[in-house]
Amino acid sequence: MPTGGELIVQCLKAQGADRIFCVPGESYLAVLDALADGAIETVVARHEGGASIMAEADGKMTGRPGICMVTRGPGVTNALAGVHIAQQDSTPMILFVGQVTRGERGRGGFQEVDYRRAFGDFVKWSDEIDDPARIPEIVSRAYHVAMSGRPGPVILALPEDMLRESADVAPGPRVEVAEPAPLPASVAAFGEMLAEAERPMVVAGGSRWTPEAAAELRAFSERWDLPVAVQFRRAQLFDQQHPNFAGDVGLGINPALKARLAESDLLILLGGRFSEIPSQGFTLLDIPAPKQRVVHVHPGPEELGRVYAPALPVNATPGAFLGAVRELNAPERAAWAGSAAAAHADFLGWTEELPETPGALAMDHVIRTMRHHLPPEAVVTNGAGNYAIWVNRFWRFRQFGTQLAPVSGSMGYGLPAAVAAKLRDPSRPVICLAGDGCFQMTMNEFGTAAQLGLGVVVLVCDNGMYGTIRMHQEREYPGRVSATGIVNPDYAAMASAYGAYAAEVPDNTAFTTLFPQALEAAAEGRPALLHLKLDPRVIAPGRLIEA
Repeated sequence: MPTGGELIVQCLKAQGADRIFCVPGESYLAVLDALADGAIETVVARHEGGASIMAEADGKMTGRPGICMVTRGPGVTNALAGVHIAQQDSTPMILFVGQVTRGERGRGGFQEVDYRRAFGDFVKWSDEIDDPARIPEIVSRAYHVAMSGRPGPVILALPEDMLRESADVAPGPRVEVAEPAPLPASVAAFGEMLAEAERPMVVAGGSRWTPEAAAELRAFSERWDLPVAVQFRRAQLFDQQHPNFAGDVGLGINPALKARLAESDLLILLGGRFSEIPSQGFTLLDIPAPKQRVVHVHPGPEELGRVYAPALPVNATPGAFLGAVRELNAPERAAWAGSAAAAHADFLGWTEELPETPGALAMDHVIRTMRHHLPPEAVVTNGAGNYAIWVNRFWRFRQFGTQLAPVSGSMGYGLPAAVAAKLRDPSRPVICLAGDGCFQMTMNEFGTAAQLGLGVVVLVCDNGMYGTIRMHQEREYPGRVSATGIVNPDYAAMASAYGAYAAEVPDNTAFTTLFPQALEAAAEGRPALLHLKLDPRVIAPGRLIEA
């Protein structure tokens, strides 16, 4: 009979899991022993926060739960960084945590945590497996919970002695969750509302998208000649070069796009929650009754009407909704004809003219060079910080599955996500952009990339400060700089110590030369790092501060 540790691995294999991310711990040695046969790849991170971010990024890419394993107490508290991202970003994820033996529970044992009580706000569900015979049942439920409705994270605690016991049970079947779809009456009502509209707009966001659903969105926008915007850090949902693309509804929104959304008479919120960032601090739409007619399509019924009372709530995944409305007849010439082209022209005007910036090395030159050398299938990752403004505004996401960035605004995300992306598809170039503060949150995972021979390219944007906080500080407390300066190491020397290709980049000319060389090294399976020395006065596109 299999032990509890062996059953955990067997159940993961039955669910199609091919990779787990972990930091090893004595509390789940029985699981690590079961993983030793290599049937599931075990990626050992340097920190539990890095491991959980890798798992979250993997869940974003596959649509099935990313799997992370950590030890109890400090292991799980370190891992909460990735769990919070999964919760905010609606990403399926399962975090397995070692636990004290069952006989020690409630006594304040070494590193003991009551997982059922402690992390309720972080996860969709948290449980502890007391009996190895229930492992197949509870793992199956965890997959259902993590993927159903609005996806999110699950935590399962594994008592150490339970993992050593045996049980005569077998793994359950592979979980495929229900895909909510619109009622025929909702489809008909949507068709009528669209036919009556004069200034409709689509805003795509959220999760539970597939490549097929993204293709359906493109076809839908073309049939009806609709402008399509994307929510914050969901740019991969629609080709930004497409003539119907209207822009990014997030931080630093194009004023023309913001006005277009405010003036729309039919706003189709497709897949996303339209939370604080896309709603511009909950100011773009009146609460609870928007003046625009709102069609809100979301796979989680609890999100419909949570903030806004939509004229038409539709409990459906994006793909199911787009498939259902495929047969609606578009007019030969709609009242809004030409609005998509106008919205795209506004987008190009906002993003093609990169502002001239001072300093020997400028982020506008970095982005232009990336656009020249990288193919459409390249994956671009980033964490949080003002450097990401240049990515969000000026990079061109062309294909589904090419963006990994935290809606939660979590620093340190880019490098662990890049590791997960390169493991998931080694054929794609993977570029991580990270600020100096952002990079130092998880830069130890560069060792993970080097150990695994992953050809990721990391661009460290060094301006010697926590730039976003400094920008807000200058606005709220001008001239009073406090706690935002950073003294940085020689990042290129650090990367070289791992055997990576590495160089300091002092100016535009050097970046033009060194970036292709970094790509060549990465193509050979060698991680690369370029240390970008940026002018600290350039705090955002077109905005300067005193250094």
